[in-house]
Amino acid sequence: MSMDERVFVKENLRRVLIKEFVMKEVRSAGFGGLDIQRTPLGTRIILEVERPGLVIGRKGAKIKELTEALQEKFNVENPMIEVKESENPYLNAQIMAEKLASALERGWHFRRAGHSTLRRIMENGAKGAQIIISGKLTGDRSRTEKFTKGTIKYNGHPVELVRKGFAIAKTKPGVIGVTVKIMPPDAKLPDEINILGPPEERAEEKGEEPREEVKEPAEAKVEEKKEEVKENAQGTEGEADTGNES
Repeated sequence: MSMDERVFVKENLRRVLIKEFVMKEVRSAGFGGLDIQRTPLGTRIILEVERPGLVIGRKGAKIKELTEALQEKFNVENPMIEVKESENPYLNAQIMAEKLASALERGWHFRRAGHSTLRRIMENGAKGAQIIISGKLTGDRSRTEKFTKGTIKYNGHPVELVRKGFAIAKTKPGVIGVTVKIMPPDAKLPDEINILGPPEERAEEKGEEPREEVKEPAEAKVEEKKEEVKENAQGTEGEADTGNES
């Protein structure tokens, strides 16, 4: 392994550890995602949560503690934490995975929790969703249960459109893994085709007056030529009649 590869692996490992640490610290606020960006002034950390007030704390005390912890534990250079509220928590895969894991820890049956989470996601406009729950669900043997509704892609370019979240529920029988996949409402899928109607119908839908048909230049010239031939023929017939009368 070259020096560059070692630095790359070390940096990615540090990012994973930072993410796990932040997830643990802000779990009560509903962790929805983390983005780390290197800037000339330091390290910018964009944190998406369901309830930003719990992360910021009174007079910014909580976010100050989190900033100091990142500096001391992970040697993050001049960390600047930006807290962003999730626009729709029910379409955030990470938040829904955390909610489902929390419900399992409180004693909810996995089928009831899975169907309830799936219904909430679809009611908020998702094109599709899938929930995978793995672990000791009912007995001593581990197994996997899947709950799927709508459209979910598993390969190809559309996979990049699927939002994914993972959380762990610690229960008495053992650890249960929760994976949530969501196809957002604004996802443009390659198999979606819009068929446009005739121009008149489209104009009526928009409230516009349908345009009058305009003849093409070639058609207009043909019509003019026909008129000229007809006039010449009539003129010739008139001359012939005059000659006969004389």
